[in-house]
Amino acid sequence: MILLQNARLIDPANGLDTRGSLLLEDGKIAAVGEVAPPPGAEVVDCTGLCAAPGLVDMHVHLRDPGQTQKEDVYSGCRAAAAGGVTTLLCMPNTTPALDTPERIGAVREKAKEATAHVCVAGALTVGLKGEARTDLAALKAAGAAAFSDDGRPVSNSRLMAEALREAARLSVPVVSHCEDLSLSAGGKINEGEVSRSLGVPGVPAAAEDCGTARDLALAAAYNVPVHICHVSTRTSVALIRDYKRRGVPVTCETGPHYFALTDEALRKKDADYRMSPPLRTEADREAIIEGLKDGTIDAIATDHAPHTPEEKADFLKAPNGVVGMETSLSAGITYLVRPGLLTLSELIEKMSPAPARILGLPAGTLSPGSAADVVVFDPDETWVVSPEALHGKSRNAVFKGKTLSGRVKRTYLSGRLVYCDAAEGK
Repeated sequence: MILLQNARLIDPANGLDTRGSLLLEDGKIAAVGEVAPPPGAEVVDCTGLCAAPGLVDMHVHLRDPGQTQKEDVYSGCRAAAAGGVTTLLCMPNTTPALDTPERIGAVREKAKEATAHVCVAGALTVGLKGEARTDLAALKAAGAAAFSDDGRPVSNSRLMAEALREAARLSVPVVSHCEDLSLSAGGKINEGEVSRSLGVPGVPAAAEDCGTARDLALAAAYNVPVHICHVSTRTSVALIRDYKRRGVPVTCETGPHYFALTDEALRKKDADYRMSPPLRTEADREAIIEGLKDGTIDAIATDHAPHTPEEKADFLKAPNGVVGMETSLSAGITYLVRPGLLTLSELIEKMSPAPARILGLPAGTLSPGSAADVVVFDPDETWVVSPEALHGKSRNAVFKGKTLSGRVKRTYLSGRLVYCDAAEGK
């Protein structure tokens, strides 16, 4: 039994933002508010700290199986716990792909001993090749929480339409990587002033915009849900806003790097700032922020994509991707809350209850009786991001060297302490 005492309790799912205590017992939240310490309870003084539902990161690459030199289930979940993430959705672009019930089951079995709840996205197509649809019903039966070919879009529109309709029948969300590969082929960074000045092949915003428009059109035509991944352009934001106003069942996410950084960061030719979709322009960044403010963008997810230092050493040849679970909450506080763009409660909403709702998960709340998945953080503490101090295997951190506000102090998973900041002690 653990009593988190004198905390600022932030629970957007219940409209709660108040000072009080949180009692964790038998893996559940037993009481919220004015709670006297029960006999024998461990009392943790949270004066000056916030307690919120554990974050739900709906876009994570654990690289397990087959690419475990970059990350594995256990190291990825250690990084999650250090960032206050208690539930994550891992993408299927592993080696081999998570396109069979057996492979999904193997990841879920391995994750039972991890420090975060691991949900698995099953592949939409066999081998992520975009040629033949997987048995979505069988993948759901094996525990798939979503379907995706993330890393590559499903270019065949008929195949995508069939997948969206079958997923809707199964009540499982499709999370879609939107990209027209014919437009982005060969591109390394955002096509624009920076790419031209560096003489580097660019990825036009149109590549994302055309992919987004296609999937929105399919969702509207067949009246089926679709979730758009890692939105990075102002046109995609505008398209999604328009379709939402028309009542099309679309949701979407963006990543911290898209509301915090622009392609100007690429001038240093550091591959740690390369991801897909790429960092865009200041106008795009501002549109992402506006989309977060007006509710067009439902969720914030990291697209945590580990790579080894050797892979990231060559600017042009390096694979796309950055790690981000350990910095996502701090980045949100630094770039959204501190400037007054979102309230702390609005930020938590987009990082916990909203992704939980999209995925249909019983998470993202401090309601009594719910799982005791809790993040405790200091919203004011500043810290410098050191890649060497990260808890995952890879070091390709897009916020490296930056001073961020807000630091995770403790993370509880089903009432068990799975992360404690060194300064806090245990």
